[in-house]
Amino acid sequence: MTKTKDGDMAEWGEWEQVAGEGLDNFVEILYEKRQHLLSGGSIARVSLNKPERMNTLTLATVDEMFRAFYDANHDPMVGVIIVAGKGKHFGAGGDVEWERWGLREAFYNRYPHNRLIRLSRKPVIAQVQGYCIAGHNHMAYCCDFTIAADNAVFGQAGPRVSSPADGFFVPYLTKVVGAKKAREMWMLCRKYKAEQALAMGLVNTVVPLDELEAEVERWCAEMLALSPGCLEVLKASFDQEMDGYRESCVTSAAMYPDWFDMPEGKEGGAAFLDKRKPEFWRLREREADTRHALIDAYQADSKPQDKER
Repeated sequence: MTKTKDGDMAEWGEWEQVAGEGLDNFVEILYEKRQHLLSGGSIARVSLNKPERMNTLTLATVDEMFRAFYDANHDPMVGVIIVAGKGKHFGAGGDVEWERWGLREAFYNRYPHNRLIRLSRKPVIAQVQGYCIAGHNHMAYCCDFTIAADNAVFGQAGPRVSSPADGFFVPYLTKVVGAKKAREMWMLCRKYKAEQALAMGLVNTVVPLDELEAEVERWCAEMLALSPGCLEVLKASFDQEMDGYRESCVTSAAMYPDWFDMPEGKEGGAAFLDKRKPEFWRLREREADTRHALIDAYQADSKPQDKER
C-alpha cells in the first residue's frame, strides 16, 4: 500500500485520467478516477474544463458528460461520481453566445445533464466553488449531495437572457428549498451566498475553499465504506420522486413552440452579449401595437358596406 512522505499509509491513490474508446478525445471536460486504498473502491470525477469561459455549457459539453457518466456507471469499482468545475468557478450556465445562433432549441431538447444525474446508478456529489449559476445551479441541486466552498454563489439567470428553463428540475427545486424560495430563485434571478444556500437547504455543507476537495473526498470515503448496491437502491428510490414532475411538467415548447425565433426569445441573449439592459417591454409594446393594428384592420374589413341606392 502507498505511503505518504511522513511514512503513514495513504488513504487515496493518485488521480488518473481515464482512457479508452470514446473517452480519449474530450475537449470540454476532464474525466478522472481515483482509488480509495483503504476500501478498494474508486471514485470518478467529471470536471467541466473551460475555466476561461466560466465552464459554460454547450451541446458538446453535455455529450462528453454523457460518455463519462456512462463509463462510470458501468464500472463496478466506481462507487461515487463527483461533478466539479475547473478554475475559480463551478460554472455560469449555458454558453449564451453559442446558444444564440439558432441552436438553443436543439440545446434544450438535448439538455440531459440533469437527467444524467437523475438516471445515474451511483451517488453524485457536486463540488462547488465560485459562481454556480443557471444551468450549473440546477445541475448542482439535482445532484444527491452538494458541497460548497465558502466563496460559492448560487442563482438562476434564465429570465435575464430569454432562456426559459423547463422540465422536472424546475418544480423539483420546491422539494429542495420549498415552494416560496424556489419561485424566488427562479423568477427573480437573485443570487445567494454559500451560507444562505446552506440555510435554505440548497447545499449539504460549506467549508473553506482550500478544504473543499478534501471535504468531498471525506464524503466519498464514508460512502465507499458502505454497501455500493444498497446505495444504488437508495438513490433509485429517492430519484423516483422526480418521475412525477417529469410526467406533468410544463414545457416551453408547448407554450411557445417558436420561442427562440421570437424577438423576445432573442433579446435577452443579444443584450447580454452587447452588455446592455434588455428591452423586453419595448418589444411587448411593439407586439401589442401590431396586434391592435391587425384587429382594427380586420374590423374595418368586416363592417357591412352601405348598399348602393
